[in-house]
Amino acid sequence: MAHDYLGEFEHLVLLAVIRLDSEAYGAPIRRLIAERAERDVSFGAVYSTLRRLEAKGYIGFTVEPSTSPEGGRPRRIAHLTESGQQAVDAARRRLERMSDSLSERIPVGPN
Repeated sequence: MAHDYLGEFEHLVLLAVIRLDSEAYGAPIRRLIAERAERDVSFGAVYSTLRRLEAKGYIGFTVEPSTSPEGGRPRRIAHLTESGQQAVDAARRRLERMSDSLSERIPVGPN
């Protein structure tokens, strides 16, 4: 894991999984990223990122049966693993180190 850094979108997805807790599946993850990160993403991007994060060992899934009276697909609820928490913590520390005191150094110029 030492050299397996999170991409920006992977980081957003992991943060959404943490925030959503027991509601962390495709549609709510996509909606949360759109609302909080102001980033419109496709379901395909969310699902492929979830698969990649699972392959890295950062998330696992539990399967909930459908609650719809018509049946439907079971939900795969994502949850953070210990390795996933370590990756999020490491990414946060890197960003904090890189941005420390920047507001004092970056000149504000014309937009």
